[in-house]
Amino acid sequence: MIVQQGLDSLASIPPGSAMSIGNFDGVHLGHRQIIRTLTSLADGSESVLVTFEPHPLTVLRPGLAPPRLSEPAQKQAILRALGIDRLIVLPPSREVLDVTAEAFFSILRDDAKVRHLVEGSNFNFGKGRGGNIARLREWAARDHIGLTVADEVKVTLSDLSIIAVNSSLIRWLLAYGRVHDAATCLGVPYAINGKVVHGEKRGRTIGFPTANLNCGDQLLPAPGVYAAQTTIDQKPYRVALSIGSKPHFDGTTMTVEAFLLDFAGDLYDRSLSIEVTDWIRDQAKFPSLASLVAQLHRDVARVRLAT
Repeated sequence: MIVQQGLDSLASIPPGSAMSIGNFDGVHLGHRQIIRTLTSLADGSESVLVTFEPHPLTVLRPGLAPPRLSEPAQKQAILRALGIDRLIVLPPSREVLDVTAEAFFSILRDDAKVRHLVEGSNFNFGKGRGGNIARLREWAARDHIGLTVADEVKVTLSDLSIIAVNSSLIRWLLAYGRVHDAATCLGVPYAINGKVVHGEKRGRTIGFPTANLNCGDQLLPAPGVYAAQTTIDQKPYRVALSIGSKPHFDGTTMTVEAFLLDFAGDLYDRSLSIEVTDWIRDQAKFPSLASLVAQLHRDVARVRLAT
């Protein structure tokens, strides 16, 4: 997959390509349907995906910018595996954000010379989100550019509700610890990515040495203990994952601690991708250290049995 940066990169796309534009955070089932449609319509030409990095709200309304579901490298790896030929990454600069919808469409028509566009039904684009599917349909028909509007993807959650998949829904599910439902929407378990850093080293004194992860600005599931999994040097490991402020030790800072079952070795400064599969329990403060250790043993037993 070719990765290019900036608005000027659109002029370097081979004429006649098929293109989709969007944020694609998390690359969930709705995104995957768009991508499948895009790659099938490319039909010998390039499949091109145009995305913003970071989210435009980091410039327009920083306080409302959503936390990431996927890091840039993680998203690129998924898109490459799904068969995207070229990724154009646009920075949310004022130069880019001030381009009107009609001017942006003109760039796609005259500079990128796209043959076909694929978007979701709620697609908006251009300054102030001035462009929508209705306008895109009108302009594409006028200029003889193909347009396919992908149907929304609906899933059945664990509470039997049937709902359309989108990134906001997944963020809401994770905020309530519903990682199994989030995986239903994503098509794969939600993955936390972070670098192993030094922590307080309490875990090793009670028989549960943990890898402390710095996860940057990625969205974390609700505080609690989770069953998870990771791979180290091509070997899979089950993980008891703790997210929270360590209330038993009167902590105030949110931490991510991973206890890798049956692992021995040094992980400091390594980057880990941990797939969160099941919720185990809420975080809690225990009456004694002994009761905490007993609970940790029960947590590990449940992680071993988790799917």
